Amino acid sequence: MKGAKRKKKSVLWSKMLTPHCEDFKQWCRRRLPILEWATHYNLKENLLPDTVSGIMLAVQQVTQGLAFAVLSSVHPVFGLYGSLFPAIIYAIFGMGRHVATGTFALTSLISANAVERLVPLSSRNLTTQSNTSVLGLSDFEMQRIGIAAAVSFLGGVIQVAMFVLQLGSATFLLTEPVISAMTTGAATHVVTSQVKYLLGIKMPYISGPLGFFYIITASFTCYCTNMENIYGLEVVGHIPKGIPPPKAPPMNVLSAVITEAFGVALVGYVASLALAQGSAKKFKYSIDDNQEFLAHGLSNVIPSFFFCIPSAAAMGRTAGLYSTGAKTQVACLISCIFVLIVIYVIGPLLYWLPMCVLASIIVVGLKGMLIQFRDLKKYWNVDKIDWGIWVSTYIFTICFAANVGLLFGVVCTIAIVIGRFPREKTLSIKNMKETEFKVKTEMDDETLQQVKIISINNPLVFLNAKKFYTDLMNIIEKENASNQPLDEISKCEQNTLLNSLSNGNCNEEATQPCLNKCSLILDCSGLTFSDYSGVSMLVEVYMDCKSKSVDVLLVHCTASLIKAMKYCGNLDSEKPIFFESVSTAVSNICSNKGLQKPECFGQNKQDQ
Repeated sequence: MKGAKRKKKSVLWSKMLTPHCEDFKQWCRRRLPILEWATHYNLKENLLPDTVSGIMLAVQQVTQGLAFAVLSSVHPVFGLYGSLFPAIIYAIFGMGRHVATGTFALTSLISANAVERLVPLSSRNLTTQSNTSVLGLSDFEMQRIGIAAAVSFLGGVIQVAMFVLQLGSATFLLTEPVISAMTTGAATHVVTSQVKYLLGIKMPYISGPLGFFYIITASFTCYCTNMENIYGLEVVGHIPKGIPPPKAPPMNVLSAVITEAFGVALVGYVASLALAQGSAKKFKYSIDDNQEFLAHGLSNVIPSFFFCIPSAAAMGRTAGLYSTGAKTQVACLISCIFVLIVIYVIGPLLYWLPMCVLASIIVVGLKGMLIQFRDLKKYWNVDKIDWGIWVSTYIFTICFAANVGLLFGVVCTIAIVIGRFPREKTLSIKNMKETEFKVKTEMDDETLQQVKIISINNPLVFLNAKKFYTDLMNIIEKENASNQPLDEISKCEQNTLLNSLSNGNCNEEATQPCLNKCSLILDCSGLTFSDYSGVSMLVEVYMDCKSKSVDVLLVHCTASLIKAMKYCGNLDSEKPIFFESVSTAVSNICSNKGLQKPECFGQNKQDQ
C-alpha cells in the first residue's frame, strides 16, 4: 500500500513538474534565441560563408572601433573592447541574424557630450599624469572612459527597463520617415565633428543647440585664414595590449549623465531595430521588438564593466554581412576571435595610424545614412505629409540633438494622424466585410475557383498597418480552416490559400489541380487615406501573395493611391492589378483562368 501511495504521489508530482519544465524551456528559447538557431546550425552549408563574413566584419569592427572611440572622446583602445563584448552579448540574446552590434557613430557622439562636459580637455593638466595600473593609461584617460562607461551602463538599464515594461509594442510609433530623418540628421552632426581631423585643424569641442552651425563656421574660418600652421600629422598613438579586469563604472556620475543615457537608449535602439526589421524582412524571419530591448540593453550594461563605450547596430557593418553572404550570428562570433587577436597581438602596430584616416573611416561608414536624403523624392511621391515630417525632423535633429529630433518626429506624426483620422473610425480592422464565391472551370466541373473579396473600411497608416496585414492573413486562414473536407478535391480547395500563404503544398495527388486556384480582391472604397507605412504594407501584401501564387487585385483605388503603390513597389506590369469595380476584377479572373461566369455569390458577412 505504501509503495502504491508513493507511486501515485510521484506520478502526481511529475505531472505538476512537467508543465513547469516545458514553460521554462519555452521561456529560455524565447529569451535566449541562440538556443533556437544554434541547435539547427548547418555546419556544411553555413560555416564557410559565416567565416568569410566574420573575417570581413572583423576588419570593419577594428577600424570603426578605433574611430568611434575617438569620436566618443576616449582612448582608441576602448573602441576595440566595444567591438568585442557587445557583439558576443547580442549574438546570445538578439534575434537579428544579420545585425552587427558594436561601436556606433550616433551613440558615440552622444556619449562624447557627457565626456567633454564632465572631464574636459582643459582638465588634463590638472589631473595626475602618473600612469594607472590599468593598461598603463593616465588618470585622465581612465576618468574619461569612466564617464562613457557610465553612459553605457545607464542607457542599458533604461533599455532593460523598457523591456520589462513591454514597451517594444510601442515601436509602431517610430515610422520610417522619422527614423530616416533622425539618423540622417545625426549622421550630419557626426560628419561635421570630423572636419577638424580631416583638415588637420585644432578646434575646441562644440556641442549643444545649434552646435552644428558653430562647427561649420569655425572650420571654415580656421581653414581659410590659416590661423594655425599645423604641419604635423596627428596619429593614434600607443595601443596597449590585452583586456583589463572588469570594473564597475562610476555610479556617482549617473545623475549627471541621465540626459545622454536616454539619448543612447532611444537613438541606439531605434537605429538598431530598423536594421533588425530590415534583415528579418529581407531573409523571411521574424523578430520580437521587445526582445531587442533586452538584447541591446544587456549589450550596453554588461560591456560597461569592461570599459566599453555605448553600442548599437551599425548600417555599414550590417550591409557588409548582407554582401558577404552571412547566414547567422556565427559570423559575428567569428569576427570577435579576430578582434581578440588584434587586442592581444596586433594592437601596438597601429601606433602610426593617422587620425585623418580614422575620420575618413567614420565619414565613409555613415554613407548609408547620408544617402537617405534620396528618400525625400520617395516620400514626396507617396505622401507629402510624410515628406514634411522628414524635413522638420531633420531640421530639429541638426539644430538640437538626435533624441530631440526623434521625440519631435514621433509627436508630430501622432498629432497629424489624430487630425486626419475621422472621429467615428477606429484604428483596428474589425469591421472588414467579406464576400466569398466560387465558380466552376470549363475543364472540370468539380474543380472550384476560390475568390476572397475583402473590403477595407479604415484609413491605413502606421498605427494599424501591421495589424491590417495580420488580420488579413488571419481572416483568410480562419475561413479556409473552418471548411471540413469531404474528399481530396475539397481538401485541396480548403487549404489552397492557407498553404499558399504558409509556403506549404497539398498532397501529391492533388498538387497539380490546386495550383493557381485562389485569388484575393481588396476593395479599397473605404480606404479614405494612407501614409507611407500603409502604402508599403499594401505593396508587401501584394508581393508576398505573388511569391506564393496568390493573385491580388485591388478595386476602387484613388489615383493617388495607384501612383503611390507603383512608385513604392515593383508591381507586376504584365497584367493589370487595379480595377474600377469588383465585377470587372472578377471578369478579369474568369477570362485569365478560363472560367465561366460566377454561379453564385455567398452571403455578405460582417466579421465581428
